[in-house]
Amino acid sequence: MTALLFDLPPVVTIPVVGEAAHYPVGRIFCVGRNYAAHAAEMGFEVDREAPFYFTKSAASAVLTGATVAYPPGTENYHHEMELVIAIGAPVFRADAAEARAAIYAMGCGLDMTRRDLQIASRSKQRPWDLGKDVEDSAVFAPLTPAAQVGPVGPQRIHLAVNGEIRQDATLDELIWKLDEIIVDLSQFYHLRPGDLIMTGTPAGVGPVVAGDTITGGIDGLEGISLTIAPAE
Repeated sequence: MTALLFDLPPVVTIPVVGEAAHYPVGRIFCVGRNYAAHAAEMGFEVDREAPFYFTKSAASAVLTGATVAYPPGTENYHHEMELVIAIGAPVFRADAAEARAAIYAMGCGLDMTRRDLQIASRSKQRPWDLGKDVEDSAVFAPLTPAAQVGPVGPQRIHLAVNGEIRQDATLDELIWKLDEIIVDLSQFYHLRPGDLIMTGTPAGVGPVVAGDTITGGIDGLEGISLTIAPAE
């Protein structure tokens, strides 16, 4: 066995409803502007030609119920409530049927965002990494096997800050549906178990500050929560 210069950080794993084994987090793909109302509130029209993506590192993942520090370098930290797809089988250049079969489970997620840094990068046509790939910014609730969820569409997706509703929509507002996302993304990547896809956020995103508690949910899935602590 090859010796390592230092110990690797532990792999973040997500509980699965009804299973003793957890789902290990590999790559995290995120779909941008996948709800028309959210795109509009950010000042954009939806590009309906194809989905677009950004990524978060696996090191940014934390589980629901965590308390995380307000991140450095921002004065405008935003919540984004999302449906998460967990890939359960290898898939490459998938068709729609293969894409649906590759979905192992679904869950609630939070894509926390340094909005001021994202906007600054976007205005200079630079990557969004400083705004999006933030430590402790990819928050995951327990996953529910896809067979227990059923067809996706009418389910309510919602988020509250300190009990006040901020985001409230239904999954049928998704512009790119789950199989369409996987079909498209699999043209560029060999998707595999461990890959998570955060499918975009509805309208109502906004800032949080130290002391705030975020709660959210999607009908039929385990809920999610996150508490914001003071900056370190």
